[in-house]
Amino acid sequence: MRASLIQIAVDEDESVESRRSRVAELVREQAGVADLVVLPELWTTGAFAYEEFGSQAESLDGPTAEAMAKAASDAGVWLHAGSIPERAPSGGAVVGGESALYNTSLVFSPAGELAASYRKIHRFGFDKGEAVLMAAGEDLVTVRLPGTTVGVATCYDLRFPELFRGLVDAGAETLVVSAGWPERRRAHWTLLAQARAVENQAFVLACGTAGTHAGVLQAGHSIVVDPWGEVLAEAGSGEEILTVEFDPAKAAETREQFPALKDRVLGLRPPRR
Repeated sequence: MRASLIQIAVDEDESVESRRSRVAELVREQAGVADLVVLPELWTTGAFAYEEFGSQAESLDGPTAEAMAKAASDAGVWLHAGSIPERAPSGGAVVGGESALYNTSLVFSPAGELAASYRKIHRFGFDKGEAVLMAAGEDLVTVRLPGTTVGVATCYDLRFPELFRGLVDAGAETLVVSAGWPERRRAHWTLLAQARAVENQAFVLACGTAGTHAGVLQAGHSIVVDPWGEVLAEAGSGEEILTVEFDPAKAAETREQFPALKDRVLGLRPPRR
């Protein structure tokens, strides 16, 4: 399988409409290059541009979803289209008198169909920013691709290993993380991506943004890690397309050769009282 991680630079002087068109073209350019294309978190607005979340919020059939569905179909690729600020449908959850916002990832098939959506469970901000502006998702999401089952996670989720254990229990062999990770914590980004790969004996494809979001410099350094924790490819700090070929079957082979997951105890039975 070949995967392309498109590390988009968010330029605050570039309009959302212009960036949406530009990114769609970058996806189309992956035709014949990649089987799976991954975009970062909240690349339309910027992950730290909190004031833009409400005004730029979309539905699951909004302009970004429409553009990405068309790009996936044109390129004939599976597309993890990163995440958007989603405005919940009327009749759904309400926050502050308005329909709730979610940080929602979208996955499209090569036919341009919405194969899955994932509402980010762990919201960043420590009682401000995303943590108060957006509602929390509740459901783990996996998507079956030819040759592998993908588990979907977003940015801050990377710090919570129990989420990834749940994805592995649901059959995931490849873990895809879409992020807008700040440069000041870049060391954690690399460390946690390798840790999630090793402890779950899975591939990790982690795609971040470049540029600056509302004054917050982004880490970039998108990374692909194999089930033994080896870094197969890593981007730099600027806008870049990181393409790597990997064999998804290696996850199952690693679990067979070194069956550590079979020795799990905690989480497999209720605690003693």
